[in-house]
Amino acid sequence: MRVLLVEDDAMIGRSLRQALLNEGMSVDWTMSGLDGENSVRLGAYAAILLDLGLPDTTGFDILRRLRAGGDQIPIIVLTARDAVEDRIAGLDLGADDYIVKPFDVRELIARIRAVIRRRAGAAQPMLQTSALTLDLGSHELAFGQERRILSAREFALMRALMERPGTILSRSQIEERIYGWGEEVESNAVDVLIHSLRKRFGKDLISNVRGAGWMVMKG
Repeated sequence: MRVLLVEDDAMIGRSLRQALLNEGMSVDWTMSGLDGENSVRLGAYAAILLDLGLPDTTGFDILRRLRAGGDQIPIIVLTARDAVEDRIAGLDLGADDYIVKPFDVRELIARIRAVIRRRAGAAQPMLQTSALTLDLGSHELAFGQERRILSAREFALMRALMERPGTILSRSQIEERIYGWGEEVESNAVDVLIHSLRKRFGKDLISNVRGAGWMVMKG
C-alpha cells in the first residue's frame, strides 16, 4: 500500500515515514503542498496524510482543489489546529478523517486502514481469495495449514498481489507498491521476498509467469 505524506515538519515527517514503513506501507513524503498535489497526479496512492499548515499553500486549499477535480483518494488531515471550526471545515471540504497533533501513531495507522475500508465498502480488514487470507491488522497470512505473521516487506508484497488476484504484476509494479521515494532497491529484492514466502508457505503460494511477473490465483 502506497501512502503520500504531505508534512513540512522534518521531525514529524521522518518519524511518521518510519512508522508507516514498519507497517509494510511504502511512503512518498513531500514537505511542499504543491509538490504533494503534483505527486497525486503522477502516482497511485491508497491514502494521503495531509498537514494544514504548509509553507506554500494550505491543506484546506489542497483539499478543495482535489475534491473539486473529482479525486476521491482517502485523505486524513494531520494538524495542530484543534478548533471545532477547523475540524468542521476540513471534513466539509472532503477530508475522510481529522486527527489533531500530537497523536498515537498506532491510532493513525488504524484510522488509515479504516478510511480505506470505508472507501472500498469493506467491513472487515481482510483480503481473501479461495486459498489465501491476509489480515490487514495483524499481518497474518493463512494458506493451507500455515498461518504466520509476515514481516513489513512480505506483508506489503502479499497485499499488492492479493488486492489484484489473477492479475500479473511486473517487477516494477511490485517495487512501486512496496518501496517509497529514495529507497535503494536491490535488483533481486522482489525475488528474495518471494523465495522467503514460498519457503515457508509452499511454492504454490505465488505463481511466476516467466518474463511477465508474479500473481496469486483467484481460485
